[in-house]
Amino acid sequence: MRRSLLFLPGNNPNMLINAGCLGADAVIFDLEDAVSPAEKDAARILVRNTMRYMDIPCERVVRINSVDTEYWRDDIDTILPERPDLILLPKAATSEDILALDRYMSEVEEKLGLECGTVGIIALIETALGVENAFLIASACKRVKGLFLGAEDLTADLQCKRTKESREIEYSRMRLVVAARAAGVDVYDTPFTDVNDDEGIVVDTMLAKSLGFTGKASISPRHVDVINDTFSPTIAEIDYAYEVIDAITRAKAEGKGAISLRGKMIDAPIVARAERIIAMASALGIERGGVS
Repeated sequence: MRRSLLFLPGNNPNMLINAGCLGADAVIFDLEDAVSPAEKDAARILVRNTMRYMDIPCERVVRINSVDTEYWRDDIDTILPERPDLILLPKAATSEDILALDRYMSEVEEKLGLECGTVGIIALIETALGVENAFLIASACKRVKGLFLGAEDLTADLQCKRTKESREIEYSRMRLVVAARAAGVDVYDTPFTDVNDDEGIVVDTMLAKSLGFTGKASISPRHVDVINDTFSPTIAEIDYAYEVIDAITRAKAEGKGAISLRGKMIDAPIVARAERIIAMASALGIERGGVS
């Protein structure tokens, strides 16, 4: 389960050493924006050693540099031997960007004697071209596990102002959700960048969930709990999901076709949603009635 993804600068040992105790479902070791060109080599080694020697009880994601830079192959050479869970590719604009990364990862895996394809890719969409190519990117290869919206660079590319209300990224958000769901992969919302606006992060995260995002990224540990709580099913949702499954089970046993619950017809989409909620609750260790 990947509700929250927390960015950690790859050149900051004080942040990296706490990676496993910040409560996020995934930590993103950042080798791109957070690291100046002069620090790239040192940051790679620092992130490599963090993954090699530290016990990190959550998913480990590494944001490498984009494929139009001189750095990304060195990133893969250094990081892939440590078997991160995912590689986050920034500024993914076309399916060829994904395929170039996929090919090189396969080459490195073969040299290392690793099973090919075990490390996945999340595509970070940060340009107008990337938004328009979202489905092609999401379905480029089997390694792609999700799309990720990066609003700061995107709004610069769109030549519009980035605001807390986020009206300027409404289309991009929905485009990515639709593309990801059509391709059968996850989709993650952009971070809320004002770390001091406690109300704003709640509103923004609730909006992301309502739009269909799988989870949300954060640049601050302060936002992790809000994101985790928002993207977790509520006790009421869990109990209703069990009621739906119970109703379906009884109806099948009694040979009934039409099924209703609380005055509403129960059809296949409602059953599918109930099954997803129960699966998520089970993964979180929450049982019926909120027992954990």
